[in-house]
Amino acid sequence: MEAASGSSASRARELSRNQRRDSEGSLDFPNLEFEYGDSDSIVAELSELYSYTEEPEFAANRDCFEEDFAIHGKGKKWVELEENEHKSYLMRLLDGLEVISRERRLKFARAILYLAQGVFDDCYTETEVVHWARYNVFLLYEMGTFGALVELLNMEIDNSQACSSSLRKPAISLADSTELRVLLNIMYLMVEIIRREGEDDKPEWSSARDGFRTELSSLVYNGEPFAVLLFSFVNKYCNGHTPHCPIKKVLLLLWKTILFCFGGFETVQELKMEKRAKLGLPPLLENSIQVTRTLRATSPPASAMDILEQQQKRGRRGRRDSLDIYCERDEAREEEDEADDGDSGIEGEVDPLEREALIQDLHSPGLAPERWLFPRCLPWATKVREKDIEEFLEVSRCKFIGFTLGNDTETLVGLPRPIHNSVKTLKQHKYVSIAEVQAKMEEELQKSPVSLGAEEVEQTSVEILYQAMLYNLPQYMIALLKIQLAAAPTSKAKTDSINILADLLPEEMPNTVLQSMKLGIDVNRHKEIVVKAISALMLLLLKHLKLNHVYQFEYVSQHLVFANCIPLILKFFNQSIMSYVTTKNSIFVLDYPHCVIHELPELTTEVLEAGDHTQFCWRNLFSCINLLRILNKLTKWKHSRIMILMLAPGTSRQRSAA
Repeated sequence: MEAASGSSASRARELSRNQRRDSEGSLDFPNLEFEYGDSDSIVAELSELYSYTEEPEFAANRDCFEEDFAIHGKGKKWVELEENEHKSYLMRLLDGLEVISRERRLKFARAILYLAQGVFDDCYTETEVVHWARYNVFLLYEMGTFGALVELLNMEIDNSQACSSSLRKPAISLADSTELRVLLNIMYLMVEIIRREGEDDKPEWSSARDGFRTELSSLVYNGEPFAVLLFSFVNKYCNGHTPHCPIKKVLLLLWKTILFCFGGFETVQELKMEKRAKLGLPPLLENSIQVTRTLRATSPPASAMDILEQQQKRGRRGRRDSLDIYCERDEAREEEDEADDGDSGIEGEVDPLEREALIQDLHSPGLAPERWLFPRCLPWATKVREKDIEEFLEVSRCKFIGFTLGNDTETLVGLPRPIHNSVKTLKQHKYVSIAEVQAKMEEELQKSPVSLGAEEVEQTSVEILYQAMLYNLPQYMIALLKIQLAAAPTSKAKTDSINILADLLPEEMPNTVLQSMKLGIDVNRHKEIVVKAISALMLLLLKHLKLNHVYQFEYVSQHLVFANCIPLILKFFNQSIMSYVTTKNSIFVLDYPHCVIHELPELTTEVLEAGDHTQFCWRNLFSCINLLRILNKLTKWKHSRIMILMLAPGTSRQRSAA
């Protein structure tokens, strides 16, 4: 009987292990060599600014520059002139931006854009293009180009004639937004290049970077920060007042402006540590991004139908992966009843037979190395809130004493010794967040407004922007979500939806199969970049506003929830995420700066399908992570919002009910 019961128990364990193995790794995908950060490389970020339909305009910019520079360049190339000669010629171009003729003004703007693009006709490599782009952009900022561009941008936004002419057309095309695209291209190049620190930066470039950041954050553009001007532009576009707006460029410029003024994820971590020290709180125990980089990747649980299909196709999987090894070692420890003395974060080594299975994965080309040591503890530091301790003591007192003491977490009279030990352990892992301190300070200000006096609010860049956009903040959030909905890959075309392809479609539609394929790739790429910009922008806003003051974060979160942000994110994930991440809608030969340095080959199917050899698309994976983090921030500790996840269309509960 004992042998039979032992064999049945082992069979049950084996069945449970197989089910868990199939659910956790039903699809055998390799790990991805992806490093999450604020943005992609500078070459990738610059290439995403331009659509493939804009490729002929590179030559137009060069021609406008060379036509004017041939008269005033004294027969030399731009790279052969001295810095003082560069400045004198830039003054001429800036003066040309003030002429009355719209066509002449556009030619001078194109010449400036060619300089910001790196005078690629004088370069031989992509590195040279980036080098001269950096030099020219810092020179443009020193000469006061950005302020002149903002004035021209305001003129174009308020240009009712351009709006009415585009509305009279049956379809808005790339030609309707030429002036706007040229201005936004120059401004984006200035913001993106100046905000990035380089190893060969001059000392004056560092001071220029600080000055530019202060300028963008201050109330110098019509009494409001530059980001508010872009938010208003997005809002006008969604309301139908500027249908010819190149919305992708506006969103990219808005995202990079917020990133430049506020700082990225590492800056948020540094500011959080400084603020905790200022409030007298203990230092942070960990950096969440650094912790996630050390975690081992696992596949999400599959549905029952997926498990059955996989079992029918290939039967039981013979090779064990690292997750199987880890689970089996845990079960072996439970069966052997080993002591828990070594469970303080010490990692166990892999057995020789298991190491051979991992070596095969390590030698596979393009795969990220598996972790050789697997932790036996949680990767995150345990955090206990004051409310958790209060709830635990309330339940314990009701059980053992029969009454409660409210919020008292110190009195333990009448409670058994194990409860004392539990409370002691909870208090050892107690974590007080900045948000809790800020909320408590607000409660004290409301109770004693006279004695405490007016609160002194530090005018940081985040505070200045929040105050400037507070009046129209709901409209700004709704506009972003409208564009996000139109760009979602699972969205269907509707007559009342926003046309986000106005700055992409050419005047003459393609008449060959190859041109149609190229336009299709460009459209998908365009939507992916829009999703990337909006997701990164919203995540940055939420993180910085929560650090500045928790109620500012809650106000923005509330309007996002009212605008159906949670169902929108769930709608985005209602697709094959693996297919979305691995699909690369890009044409390598048409990416900037490759397309301006090398001679373009003849357009063929092989050219369209040729690209990089990476396993995934960086921007799509970046967007998925951003949207998940936004969803986490909106629903964390909010029971009613978590219920939206359960009741939203497309979830498992809705499918089972159907």
